[in-house]
Amino acid sequence: MSLYFFRISHGKYSGAPDQPYEFENRDAAWTELTAVCSNLVGGISRCLKPNSDWQMELLDEAKKPVFRIRLVGESLA
Repeated sequence: MSLYFFRISHGKYSGAPDQPYEFENRDAAWTELTAVCSNLVGGISRCLKPNSDWQMELLDEAKKPVFRIRLVGESLA
């Protein structure tokens, strides 16, 4: 079992992870990351401004990124 942390970033805000979660392996950690994001993305997307982004990262025990999911609002004109 390995310890992982979640970190959410939105614009200049980045939450500092301090609560570890234990997962059997990277696949289990990825599954949990996608489940958590699916619960949050609807609310986040309704509040997302043009030219901004939101992201959630899964960090390893050393707090180095392992996976990242991003939601980006871009103005193309």
